[in-house]
Amino acid sequence: MSGGPELRILDHLDEVAREAAEFVLCAAEESVARSGGCRVALSGGTTPKALFTALITSPGTSKFPWSRVRFFFGDERCVAPTHPESNFGMADAALLRPLKIEAQRVFRMRGEDEQPERAAQSYEDLLRKEFGVGVPDIPRFDLLLLGLGDDAHMASLFPNTSALDERRRLVVTNQAPKGVAQRLTITVPVINHARTILFLVTGSGKAPAVRTVLEEPDAAPARYPARLVQPIDGRVIWFLDRAAAATLQRLTQADSSHEE
Repeated sequence: MSGGPELRILDHLDEVAREAAEFVLCAAEESVARSGGCRVALSGGTTPKALFTALITSPGTSKFPWSRVRFFFGDERCVAPTHPESNFGMADAALLRPLKIEAQRVFRMRGEDEQPERAAQSYEDLLRKEFGVGVPDIPRFDLLLLGLGDDAHMASLFPNTSALDERRRLVVTNQAPKGVAQRLTITVPVINHARTILFLVTGSGKAPAVRTVLEEPDAAPARYPARLVQPIDGRVIWFLDRAAAATLQRLTQADSSHEE
């Protein structure tokens, strides 16, 4: 088992993005040095987009061997890649194209498939092929990015959905309570097998979910899915702005001690 979650609390979104970008570059460099490559699962959302922008403008980016990195996705909306709600479309515009990542190093979920179950199975097959793992083994991402919904969901694993209970499949379909309803998502075992899991969370609207996930051990995972993130042999690091971290007891206690 791994240790507990690590917290990095910054003042605002731009600082979260910059610090997370530096961490991603360091983690990717370590992975390349260790194994010759780095396999990353990307996330959608506002904060990851800010991270992508910080990555392409970071001084370290120009020196980094991006040809050693392969990019995957943790979830996708069932839309075409050109749709404004596509996670791939956002990452492609904000990160992959600016970095001139070769198409053969990007592995997207086929959200446009008219049969989402087929798309989920296809992505599972792709993961097994690219990672060289058969059933029942689980692929191990070097770095996996996650956001957090105000309902404490991560990837497209929403509260009180059957996808939360899946322990054999790598990729499943799921239903979102709002927005584009049909989704594709990696499952909890895939998340927990990652070497490093990065949560990127900003904004006061996320503060209650952050507090529940990090500081309420009796909170039911079915209602707060991010509580299911418990790496088997890896790290989980939360990059938070002060608004998202505002109700954490450990933060308020530290502030009180500092004032004294």
